[in-house]
Amino acid sequence: MNLYWTTAGIVPGQGEISRFDFEDRVKASAEAGFKGIGIWHTDLEHILHHRTLQEMKSILDDYDIKHIELEFIADWFLDGARKAESDSRRKRLFEASAILQAKHVKVGDFYKSMCPMDRVIESFSALCAEAQKFGATIGFEIMGCAMIDTIKDAVTMVETAGADNGGLIIDIYQVANLGMTYDEIRSIPLKYLTNVELNDGTLPGSENHDPSNRTFCGEGEYDIKGFINCVMGMGYTGPWGVEIISEKLALLPLKEMSTRAFSSTMVQFDELFVGK
Repeated sequence: MNLYWTTAGIVPGQGEISRFDFEDRVKASAEAGFKGIGIWHTDLEHILHHRTLQEMKSILDDYDIKHIELEFIADWFLDGARKAESDSRRKRLFEASAILQAKHVKVGDFYKSMCPMDRVIESFSALCAEAQKFGATIGFEIMGCAMIDTIKDAVTMVETAGADNGGLIIDIYQVANLGMTYDEIRSIPLKYLTNVELNDGTLPGSENHDPSNRTFCGEGEYDIKGFINCVMGMGYTGPWGVEIISEKLALLPLKEMSTRAFSSTMVQFDELFVGK
């Protein structure tokens, strides 16, 4: 899956609307070899000024794009104005998910918002229940900036919420920067592994550590093959997302970015299974 920030041509904090047309992104992704894409909520609203959801679905079908990630719902566990805005965005994304037949809707937190665990669990359960009405699956991404930033707590949340359509998203960037171990990752019940994301970068503590600039797989310091082995060893058979957030690489032409993102990622799988 060619996730949103990989080919948006922008980076978070410098805009949320891609500098590339939606159909051009879909076409570039398909021609590179991808079978899925990601769409950010602000960009979705922009696209809908010019196209309907049905027209978007037709474009996705024309290019044989089968897996769609919609993001991002934050503040779903809070009260007040932030919760009201979250509810509005949630409704729009769930409606889009139903028509686009999205694989999942990504949720989380960017602000380390303080909230009691029982409230988070209750809110996650309610979020999943609402998503179920639209046939949507919810994927919570464990991030360093989230109110839940450990695998143990994240598993507790989804298990206690008890929703069949709720799970977790693991990004190798977060694995590297939060120091997640493969044993911790293997502790995630397979049924809760909603999506897995790949990229590369520098490790914390290294001389050239640069968390603002991820790079193509194989061009950094992450143990990508070990991570892939770990996840596949758990029995994961779903799609893999490629999410490269980089101020430097965001300037690349769309076709080059998509092609390099796909080919560099596939090399990791090819090298891993040579001779098997």
